[in-house]
Amino acid sequence: MATPVPVLRLPKGPDPNSRGFDPNSPRYIALCRTSIPTSAAAESDPQQLQEEQHARSVLRERFLRCLLAMSNKKVRFHMHEKVNIEATFGASDIDVLNFQVSDLHTPIGVQKEALIRSQDVISFTFDV
Repeated sequence: MATPVPVLRLPKGPDPNSRGFDPNSPRYIALCRTSIPTSAAAESDPQQLQEEQHARSVLRERFLRCLLAMSNKKVRFHMHEKVNIEATFGASDIDVLNFQVSDLHTPIGVQKEALIRSQDVISFTFDV
C-alpha cells in the first residue's frame, strides 16, 4: 500500500511590488530566450524572422493541444536523477512553469495534490 506524503511545495510567486517580469531580468532571459534577437533579426533578415515566428507558433499550438489532450489522464513524468513519477494531469499555468497534478505517485509515497515545476521534467508520456 502506498504511503501518503504530507508535503506540498508551492513555487515562489513573483515579487508583489512589481507589475510583471522585467525583460532584462535574469529570470526572463533564462526562461524566454530566443534563437534570434528580434531587433537584430528585423534589421538583418525579415524573412528569417517571419519563418522563425511561424515555426514557433506551430510548435506552441501543438504543445497546447498536447496539454489539452493530457487533461484528466494518467501521465508519466521522467525527471532528472532518473526519477519517474506518475500522476493524473490537471492543468498548467499560463507560462507553463508548473503542472498541477493529482494522485502523484513518487518513489517515497503518494501525494493527493501537487505542483510539478516544468524545469524538473525531462519528458512526459501518456496514453491517447
